Amino acid sequence: MTETAANTDHANTDWRAWQDSWDRQQEWYMPDREERFRVMLDMVEACVGRAPRVLDLACGTGSITDRLLTRFPEATSVGVDLDPALLAIARGTFDGDERVTFVTADLKDPRWTEALPHDSYDAVLTATALHWLHSAPLATLYGQLAGLVRDGGVFMNADHMTDRTTPRINAAERALRHTGMDSAKAGGAVDWAEWWALAAQDPVLAGPTARRFEIYGEHADGDTPSVAWHAETLRGAGFGEARAVWRSPSDALVLALK
Repeated sequence: MTETAANTDHANTDWRAWQDSWDRQQEWYMPDREERFRVMLDMVEACVGRAPRVLDLACGTGSITDRLLTRFPEATSVGVDLDPALLAIARGTFDGDERVTFVTADLKDPRWTEALPHDSYDAVLTATALHWLHSAPLATLYGQLAGLVRDGGVFMNADHMTDRTTPRINAAERALRHTGMDSAKAGGAVDWAEWWALAAQDPVLAGPTARRFEIYGEHADGDTPSVAWHAETLRGAGFGEARAVWRSPSDALVLALK
């Protein structure tokens, strides 16, 4: 493919359709995904107002940024991620929007914050992303984030947070959730592996998708510690207060106030 043809394909790609398909795929796993986003933005407004400077951490396609700017048009967002395919969708979706900047960086790199355009943020937000980190590197990351959030600012993480003291409750919740997922799958829902297979077949996303799997390999989770661990670790990292502000049977949204 010539460079001109590649540029034409990129310009003609329906990035919003890819953004929406990512959302649908994620909702297959988390039917309450929009509820956690709503509470996250409620707490942004409550703590730092309606025109915050936000760091969208491990931003993927920019799902948080999309909802942030819809609700708060005067906000600005810096999205940071390492995934070249999801960042391609994010950059395509927000192309021309001066409120949004995207940065390629590896959160496991001790110097990743040097790639950011600002050294202070009103809010750092992340969702369903940091569970791939094990506890030790996640604790290190929390320490770095404490240095990025301004005094009075917030960090919020919505993710899988497992309470291992309740194995029977966990098993019952998981069985019911997977029954619902099976039903949605029978109705045509696309899962994670199928979504990536579609991306690999797209002329614009095929290259970034191949690079993505070179970087990450197949999907793998960390050790998904409990809400109590997150809150305690965030306080130890330098945040003044930390607790869950939303919970489901399997997930939680933890807010830490600097």
